[in-house]
Amino acid sequence: MKTIFSGIQPSGTLTLGNYLGAMKNFVDLQEDQNCYFCIVDEHAITVPQDRLKLRENIRSLAALYLASGIDPQKSTLFIQSEVSAHTQLGWMLQCVSYIGELERMTQFKDKSLGGKEGVSAGLLTYPPLMASDILLYKTDIVPVGEDQKQHLELTRNLAQRFNNKYNDIFTIPEVSIPKVGARIMSLQSPDKKMSKSDENQKSYISMLDDEKKITKKIKSAVTDSEGVVKFDKENKPGVSNLLTIHSLCSGESIAELEKRYEGRGYGEFKQGVADAIIQTLKPIQEKYEALIHSDELDTILDKGAEKASITAEKMLKKAKKAMGLGRVKK
Repeated sequence: MKTIFSGIQPSGTLTLGNYLGAMKNFVDLQEDQNCYFCIVDEHAITVPQDRLKLRENIRSLAALYLASGIDPQKSTLFIQSEVSAHTQLGWMLQCVSYIGELERMTQFKDKSLGGKEGVSAGLLTYPPLMASDILLYKTDIVPVGEDQKQHLELTRNLAQRFNNKYNDIFTIPEVSIPKVGARIMSLQSPDKKMSKSDENQKSYISMLDDEKKITKKIKSAVTDSEGVVKFDKENKPGVSNLLTIHSLCSGESIAELEKRYEGRGYGEFKQGVADAIIQTLKPIQEKYEALIHSDELDTILDKGAEKASITAEKMLKKAKKAMGLGRVKK
């Protein structure tokens, strides 16, 4: 059995892309793997947050994990800030990180284009905290999108550097990038990934969007003037993206969908995509509503934090001993 770790920031309601590209796969992984799912709220504060909205997003994300099929009897679901070992090991890993390698991280470079004066130190140093998240649990596999691959390579480097310099205690994690559905693209700009932070709300489907919103967004999705439902990423990126979404939601192959919509217009095709999304999200939304204000949610998160802390503290103790921190008790 392999150990898998995944963390998602509570920076807004998850999109259909998050579900199809990650969470749907997590439900399958938990059946035969040791899974840790972490709401990384300490990563969220590297940029300004409204405290009340942040707390609301943390709770909402936890409810969405569970509503999507994460089973607390099979997986460990917890909030990062409720397990103190994360920040402690994060600081220790900062001390074996180099400023140069942190400044080369693409996300830091992108967000500091206007100058570093207004950028928080946390934005520069959060990759070692991310490494801490992963290394505390002897993680074997980290399922991520392409945009996080660079950070995972840094995690591997920091783990190897620590092992070589102090003691060989950290498991070197492998990166897993799903081949299908890992990059669900924007409905308005199919050359970029669907994102909940996109200013254009028509560009993404929120997991909590109602039927009317879903249908409206899909009907306004960018296609082309050809009118042919065919998968061709290079020449028909918008249609290809919708076919991918339809396939992942309905379970039908893209070839089957191409055949079904042969000779039919984009109007009928888009309605079919919207219907498939609605059928996928409806049961999740119903479970979410039952959980969001319940005591059950708090109980699950309390137990998750307790379970994660036991494992994390053991690894933190090893790391402290390796670095020479603390006292040797007589």
